[in-house]
Amino acid sequence: MSDPTLFEWAGGHEAFARLVDAFYDRVERDDLLSPFFPGGVTGTHRAHVTDWWAEVFGGPPVYTEQHGGYETMLAHHRGLGITPEHRLRFATLMSRAADDAGLPADPEFRAALVGYLEWGTRIAMANSQPGAEVVPHAPVPHWGWGVAPPYRP
Repeated sequence: MSDPTLFEWAGGHEAFARLVDAFYDRVERDDLLSPFFPGGVTGTHRAHVTDWWAEVFGGPPVYTEQHGGYETMLAHHRGLGITPEHRLRFATLMSRAADDAGLPADPEFRAALVGYLEWGTRIAMANSQPGAEVVPHAPVPHWGWGVAPPYRP
């Protein structure tokens, strides 16, 4: 039996849509992060971010095929000046949103989720700095189970 993707394990596109909505609901109420989204987070933005997260975690390549892939995501973060405090708050709110959205709570899945959060938020923070030298072209990352595959009793 092969291991499911993280996308499949989480519950597919609908699960990632719940995650992203729960996250941005928290962001809109957050004094530190809400200024990045004056007027709130649009439905279009939420849908595009859902497509990104779904693709990263093993879902279909919708973000790459319909929204421009890595280069588009990079462009959205350039010049934002994300601080370490912003980065940590983002990661914390996303972890809490995973609970809100009812994503799997098993340690193996959550370790993979937090691993991507740490990696992705640090890349976004570095790429957001004024004058940052960025990798201009790269594939959308594809996150996997890492060292702990899904636990099946």
